[in-house]
Amino acid sequence: QVQLRESGGGLVQAGDSLRLSCTTSGRTDRAYAMGWFRQAPGKEREFVASISGSGSKLHSTNIHYADSAKGRFTISEDSARNTVSLQMNSLKPEDTAIYFCAARFSFTVLPLTTIGAYDDWGQGTQVTVSS
Repeated sequence: QVQLRESGGGLVQAGDSLRLSCTTSGRTDRAYAMGWFRQAPGKEREFVASISGSGSKLHSTNIHYADSAKGRFTISEDSARNTVSLQMNSLKPEDTAIYFCAARFSFTVLPLTTIGAYDDWGQGTQVTVSS
């Protein structure tokens, strides 16, 4: 049973930065892809960023961002296997949401920007940006 755990959320002011981390347990093989999604109150869960690849490391070249995240957010793989971070800079009030980490351990043709592409999810971490 794979478990994903997010950390790093909090309450910040507009323009501040936060770094979210996602660690996994329960699997020793390399994830095919990991992603970040978010869900604001009253809204559907939406894609934020993904990183994917094969072999010994998630490929930094296989990275995708939502338009809202481009230029402000950076997803990266940490030194520990199946651990990814989301560096969020220049935060805006509209970034307020619960942020979820997701993982997939097998190849898929589904777009990694979609919820259905991922099999495993964390419980989420709250990010609140005040104006």
